[in-house]
Amino acid sequence: MAHALLNTAKLLTTISTAALLTLSMNASHAVQVYKSIGAHGEVKYSQHAPQNGRSIEVIEFRSDGRQNDSGQMAGKTDASQEDNTVSAEDQRIAQLEARLKAQEASETARRCQSLRNNLTNLNVGGRIYEMDSSGKRDYLDGREIEIKRERVQQAINQYCTGDTV
Repeated sequence: MAHALLNTAKLLTTISTAALLTLSMNASHAVQVYKSIGAHGEVKYSQHAPQNGRSIEVIEFRSDGRQNDSGQMAGKTDASQEDNTVSAEDQRIAQLEARLKAQEASETARRCQSLRNNLTNLNVGGRIYEMDSSGKRDYLDGREIEIKRERVQQAINQYCTGDTV
């Protein structure tokens, strides 16, 4: 019997809260409802701050009936509007990505400078050599130099955007 009475009281409280919210909602104002625990452990809802309640929680409802969780819906006028706040984790990830991008740009610039230096050496003329596996100089002939020059220029064109020597 006491259990049925408690369930009936909870149902009446919920219905009266819904009715209270429906009647009190104005098109341009949010409604604050106070949720508290009564002396006998029952959950109470009221538009006025309770005098003798425990665990008082303020719940705010928007004019369209949705609950306005503090910070979650604040400032939003449309349910489809995106949340522009950036979490600390998102900021950390953005910083790491920016640092990685800067390192990649620095490495690309270093490689491009090396390619340009190689092309300059190939264009200067004179005797050009490569070291073989035993450490001996292997001098290139004119045709081999021209092939290397073309390959280096292709690499510059491909990886060093807009840079030519």
